[in-house]
Formats: sequence, C-alpha cells, structure tokens
Amino acid sequence: MSRRYTYAEAAAELRVEERWLRRNIGRLPRSKKGRVVTFSDADLERIDAMFHHDPTTGPLAVVTTPAEGAHPLRHLRPLPPRGAAVRSS
Repeated sequence: MSRRYTYAEAAAELRVEERWLRRNIGRLPRSKKGRVVTFSDADLERIDAMFHHDPTTGPLAVVTTPAEGAHPLRHLRPLPPRGAAVRSS
C-alpha cells in the first residue's frame, strides 16, 4: 500500500508552502475522504510534473551544444534600422 501524505508532509516533500497546496487544491491530484485530504506518492509525482520548469537562463540552464563548426548565435538576425517602415505580410 502506498504512503499517504497530509498537507504538511506533502508540502515538505514538494518543497512548497502548505498554504500553496491549500490554495491550489482544486486543480491538484489528491484523495479525499470526508474532509480529510491526502496525497499519494503518485499524486506528488503528478504535481511535480505539472509545475516543474527547467531554467532557460543562468548557470543552471540546460545548454545544447551547437553542431560542429556552427556558431552558437547563428539563429539571431539583426534588427531593422531605426525609422524603417514595418511591413505586414
């Protein structure tokens, strides 16, 4: 049988505040029997997957290595000159 977590235990496992869990309970996976709300291991994994975001900038960002001989900024294009008319396609 899988373990059941209370609000406080689930918040500690997810490293969030307990009040965040309580505020967002309507859109989170959980079990409820009467007034007692509990979270299973699978519920905690689903919550983590729903709200997990990898950093895109900074020292922890996952950086893809460019192909051999390709410049890492090759996808950038210069801006048009100031005052140039913007054309809509």
